[in-house]
Amino acid sequence: MSQPEGRDTTSKVGTARGTRPRRVRIEVWLTPEERDEILKKAEKSGMKGSAFLRALGLNQPIRSVVDLKAVADLAKVNGDLGRVAGLLKLWLAERRGEGAHPMDVEEMMVRFRGLQHQVFEHMGKITRDS
Repeated sequence: MSQPEGRDTTSKVGTARGTRPRRVRIEVWLTPEERDEILKKAEKSGMKGSAFLRALGLNQPIRSVVDLKAVADLAKVNGDLGRVAGLLKLWLAERRGEGAHPMDVEEMMVRFRGLQHQVFEHMGKITRDS
């Protein structure tokens, strides 16, 4: 049976999501337990099963959603540390010597900046290692 003229008869598999066309499929025989384990690992990484297996097969990094969430949380803590250090600096500029010795406040400010640097280093390590 012939198709009407102008009608595209090629498969559109894999193009609905705006990705490159994927028309080839590989079947893998698994036990139900293996399938469940793969799907659990894919879910932990925030990926669909096929994307997870494709990334593994192409030796691409798999980032854990937990690790990326930890980096986001660390970024918030880092921002909070920066805000506190900024407030201490403002206090030193406007109310030097009121309520605390200026050297103590400056030392605390330096410690906060050091903590910020450590948090930033940990964030970088997590994103590089995951």
